[in-house]
Amino acid sequence: MLLACLPGLSAGAALALCAHGVERTATAALAARTAPPSGNRPANPHTAARPRIVPRAAWLAELSRRAQPPPRYDDRVVAVFVHHTDSPNGYDCADAPRIIRHLYAGQTGVRDWDDIGYNFIVDRCGTVYEGRAGGLERPVTGAHTQGFNHRTAGVAALGTFTAGMPVPQAMVDAIAAVAAWKLGLSGVDPRADVRLTSSNSHSRYAAGATAALPALAGHKDGFMTSCPGAALSARLPEIRETAARLQGRTARTARTPRTARAFTGTP
Repeated sequence: MLLACLPGLSAGAALALCAHGVERTATAALAARTAPPSGNRPANPHTAARPRIVPRAAWLAELSRRAQPPPRYDDRVVAVFVHHTDSPNGYDCADAPRIIRHLYAGQTGVRDWDDIGYNFIVDRCGTVYEGRAGGLERPVTGAHTQGFNHRTAGVAALGTFTAGMPVPQAMVDAIAAVAAWKLGLSGVDPRADVRLTSSNSHSRYAAGATAALPALAGHKDGFMTSCPGAALSARLPEIRETAARLQGRTARTARTPRTARAFTGTP
């Protein structure tokens, strides 16, 4: 059965199936990874500027947990998963912090998670918000795509983008900017395929299986869900091209399978 993303207080049991949760079966080695010092990374010609990101303190307010568990890290981010929050679209952008706070309360309260699952949230005006704690520049292990939370970042579009729903251009451009920046830190072309290892058999792939997935993927590429919705999924090719352009990459002159550009080594 296909599932939409259902974060927030109304999520219930379906939320766990939507795979925002932290996999309890992830190996200790993966969970314990820390990011290498940035000075050890070779020069990368295809980086992108970091977009303006509103810090989590701006939306967390009084909901900050007294004993926030320490964040977990991977060695780098080689893929970005795009989500939608399956929440109403007709909000004023000034209300976005309140809506994100509601999502956080549902995930850390009802679900008893350690933090919000998404690394970043983008509202319909194109404002990017910091989600999960751990540091913007660092490869924080999220809780957004069951089986594929390691070496990835989750970017959630605030709203519902099923078939026929308009996706604001400002939101599309902001998702592209976040993806270009995060993938650029590892030298990954947003139009490429990357190889990721599943850590949970509840994903589309058995635990331990290696899958070739888009470096800029929809949630449904890694998990059995309709997220990020048909309308936003249809914009992913545009988002990939925009992100590649922001990294200073040239446009493709011919159709080349993404697998030919797979990320296979150390950046």
